[in-house]
Amino acid sequence: MPLTPDHPLLDGRTGTSSLVRAYRGDRPERTPVWFMRQAGRSLPEYRELRVGTQMLEACLTPELASEITLQPVRRHGVDAAIFFSDIVIPARLAGADVEIVPGTGPVFANPIRTAQDVAALRPLEPGALDPIREAVARTVAELGSTPLIGFAGAPFTLASYLVEGGPSKDQQRTRALMYTEPQLWATLLNWCADVAGEFLVAQVEAGASAVQLFDSWVGSLSEQQYVRRVAPHSKRVFSHLRGFDVPKVHFGLGGGEFLRAMHGIGADVMGVDWRIPLDLAEERLGGGVPLQGNIDPALLGAPWRILEAHVEDVLARGLSAPGHVVNLGHGVPPDTDPDVLTRIVELVHDR
Repeated sequence: MPLTPDHPLLDGRTGTSSLVRAYRGDRPERTPVWFMRQAGRSLPEYRELRVGTQMLEACLTPELASEITLQPVRRHGVDAAIFFSDIVIPARLAGADVEIVPGTGPVFANPIRTAQDVAALRPLEPGALDPIREAVARTVAELGSTPLIGFAGAPFTLASYLVEGGPSKDQQRTRALMYTEPQLWATLLNWCADVAGEFLVAQVEAGASAVQLFDSWVGSLSEQQYVRRVAPHSKRVFSHLRGFDVPKVHFGLGGGEFLRAMHGIGADVMGVDWRIPLDLAEERLGGGVPLQGNIDPALLGAPWRILEAHVEDVLARGLSAPGHVVNLGHGVPPDTDPDVLTRIVELVHDR
């Protein structure tokens, strides 16, 4: 299904924006910049807005999700908004019993461990994504010429939360299931891919100008494991967007050793974490791939002269790619001084 004529990419609002141009391999006059997790905990206005509201409730209340998405655009002058949501939202909308526990993260009441558990997973009902569509439409109406990036968690990361029952440092149960029950694993990841794909489609149809698939835990895998057991399902997510001409970004934390395989799922742009320099990432990808990244979040608290030199180095190495969008190598830490992010935006825009 093609984009409608009133979509921001087609009606003159975002099609020639610096972000979309860079994502499509162009070099706009000003290098675009935005930050993963720019909306949320680091902003005092976010903390004030969230008083008395649970995380998932905020994600599923269109007025709140839209306002939270817009806050960093107003404050920092970034070149894109990233839709405020959570990796587990598609599972929640499909009926999974999950809550965000403060200090812990997403916790599932009934972890997926058996064939019966997987068989009990339900598809998304037709109207389940209506709050997402409304939140995106509200946001896009406010953003004008600033693009909105749609967001979803990749199948491996969503499956990891489902199997582990919550966050895990090493995903041991998840990887064990992947090896011992390959057919069950494939069924689970197909379900994850389909709910994530429908989640992205809803955002694009409502006005998102690009999408990012975020694989938080992929770094726990070997390249062989990724290629055999994960990549086909991540590709399935993007297959839901067939016919929609929107840039697709893929980011995997710790995935620098198999960037080419991650790019091969159908991504147009590769996000790169802080572990490898952008010129080496471009070399591993074989050249010709637009990049996003990769300021080390740990340096956001460093003296400005150190952070400034690091940002300059990221910009210089980003010249190896046909297009470059400056970002962090992961999300904004919650204790970040928001003024530092604003200062980075000004530095990037001045170069």
